[in-house]
Amino acid sequence: MVMDSENDNTRPGESVATLPYRPGVGIMLLNDEGSVFVAQRIDMPSDAWQMPQGGIDKGETPLEAAWREMLEEIGTNRAELLAESRDWLTYDLPRDLATRLWRGRFRGQRQKWFAFHFTGTDRDIDITSHDHPEFSNWRWAPMIDLPALIVPFKRQLYQQLVDEFRPLIASAIG
Repeated sequence: MVMDSENDNTRPGESVATLPYRPGVGIMLLNDEGSVFVAQRIDMPSDAWQMPQGGIDKGETPLEAAWREMLEEIGTNRAELLAESRDWLTYDLPRDLATRLWRGRFRGQRQKWFAFHFTGTDRDIDITSHDHPEFSNWRWAPMIDLPALIVPFKRQLYQQLVDEFRPLIASAIG
């Protein structure tokens, strides 16, 4: 991405911290073994792997947004809901990203997370099914590894998710 000062809605010296969070959802999709779906973003060359996430459209509930994002980003919604995060979780983008993404209107995201049990097969997953794919590669990863796989500014959020969902998943999936 190229820095475009026209999209930077912060004034010189103004902190990105004064901007609001973009409302969104996140999806922890688990297979029968308890491993989590992670993917690499197509638009950011990196070794980082992330779980599906996205914005909430006007008039949509967070759960409706999660189902829609799952279908858009991984090409299937063959899943059953296991859990919803107790709280909305936030992360702040680094300033250089915050001033470029979403026209510089948001400091990061405030997300409601959902854990789902994947009821399909790996063949049901198609990260290229959407008009604008977000991912270039995907795999299943142990839940405990998630914080180490994500970009540094999302690590704390991923650790919170592991801490909250791990006990629920152990009893739900076995």
